[in-house]
Amino acid sequence: MSVSLFKDVVKPIATGFGITLKRLSHKKETVFYPEQRREQYPRTRWRHFLTRYESGLERCIGCSLCAGACPARCINVVAAENTDEKRFSPGERYAERYEINMIRCIFCGYCQDACPTGAVVLRKNFELADYKRESFIYTKEMLLESFPGEADAPWVGEYEEVK
Repeated sequence: MSVSLFKDVVKPIATGFGITLKRLSHKKETVFYPEQRREQYPRTRWRHFLTRYESGLERCIGCSLCAGACPARCINVVAAENTDEKRFSPGERYAERYEINMIRCIFCGYCQDACPTGAVVLRKNFELADYKRESFIYTKEMLLESFPGEADAPWVGEYEEVK
């Protein structure tokens, strides 16, 4: 009985303590976030942005290829026609409504790859936490980058460059 007790109880506990003691001697890699940030990998993909041309026109032409390429089906695009009085993009159409459900997004980057105009880009801004589910539906206004001459929106460019 004592051999079984040693084999079943004492030996696993001693093995666990041995592993713990070995790990205590290793160098700690603590980063005091948010004051310090680790460098991200070059191909990191997180927050989506809708880009603009230098003239301020939106690159998105409302083709919905990004929504079609999305395996999580989290992108919703509603296209509308451009007019001479109201022109949002250089093409015939523009995205009247562009929404991404960030809870469903798996950050695969297929939307970025499928976009023919380069309108959708995923950047290194990874701080996407919030308290309400409704806050995770990113609208076109939240996703659009500002252009020179326009005041920056508070969410554009935050933590863009990781130091």
